[in-house]
Amino acid sequence: MKHFVDTQEFDRGELEDLLQLISLLKEADGDGAVPQLLAGRSLGMIFEEPSTRTRVSFEVAMTKLGGHALYLKPGEIHLGVRESLHDTAKVLSRMCDVIEARTLKHQTVLGLAKDSDVPVINGLTDFNHPTQAVCDLFTMSEHLPQGKRLQDCTVVFVGDRTNVCSSTMFITTQFGMRFLHAAPAAYQAPEAWVRVAERNAAASGGSVEVTDDVEAAVAQADFLYTDLWWWVDQEDEIPQRRAAFMPRYQVSAELLQKAPQHARFMHCLPASRGVEVTDEVIDGPQSIVFDQAENRLHAEKGILVWLTYPTIKHAVSEDLRRWHKGRIEAHLGRAGWDRAGSAHTGYRFDGRQPLHARAAMSKER
Repeated sequence: MKHFVDTQEFDRGELEDLLQLISLLKEADGDGAVPQLLAGRSLGMIFEEPSTRTRVSFEVAMTKLGGHALYLKPGEIHLGVRESLHDTAKVLSRMCDVIEARTLKHQTVLGLAKDSDVPVINGLTDFNHPTQAVCDLFTMSEHLPQGKRLQDCTVVFVGDRTNVCSSTMFITTQFGMRFLHAAPAAYQAPEAWVRVAERNAAASGGSVEVTDDVEAAVAQADFLYTDLWWWVDQEDEIPQRRAAFMPRYQVSAELLQKAPQHARFMHCLPASRGVEVTDEVIDGPQSIVFDQAENRLHAEKGILVWLTYPTIKHAVSEDLRRWHKGRIEAHLGRAGWDRAGSAHTGYRFDGRQPLHARAAMSKER
């Protein structure tokens, strides 16, 4: 059993296998022929904050694969409050086949994965967003510049050091790509992230660079990416953040013109239109943001199958199914529950009739 908490926990070969699986499932979906690989299986979805793409993509993905998704909305379960993370993980493990968690703190997902007996998928934390990263790499592979492979491409991330920034930095350098983060000094990727990316690049042939020269960075972009300039609990910083990024780091038509003509614009969404990106760019011909959004569905299908399918007992014979069905139907017959509107007959779990029923029979005798 494996969890999906960070792409760093997998090597490039494993991630390439996952991308191929996503491609196969997307093709099957296009033909209306998604195999029911997770029939009868259940996904528990924990959300500590509202979500559009993550919730919808996982729920629809599970349905298309023949399974069922249970949405546990913010405040609905006792996650680490009235019940420990350990107990929550153990309970959900007994009832669900896989768990997805979108949490405010990365430690929460780590705690769930530590104690869960079923696969745990990180749907986003304050540190990273690995399902988005896989989706984005898959989307890039569908929009490669002519004559280029993934490892030939440069990804330029403009703006704040968000969880999407870290995930994109890590997965692109795992695949031998060039990654540039362009931001004001106060909002640049921390040294700890850069060290991880440098180790990736040393093994893959990629590279990582952090700069405040956004114009020079954009001029090299095959893929130009941006994200929100503030996140949860950063609302008090909005005035200074806006002042630091605007207008130089806003992805506007003027900034996009500095990129090669083949460059594609990406955003994980939701977007603050008119803030980190203008309508002209996000709705323009170089934008692939809605291809990204759709591919969240296909990526989730791939991740769910990749983690859950190997844990399923596939050797259940039809004879065994018939045997269980016969035992259960026999019990329903003895209990009188096989007839609509019938009352309980008093049949006990131990096979004996209850005392009141035996007493009644004695009187009849």
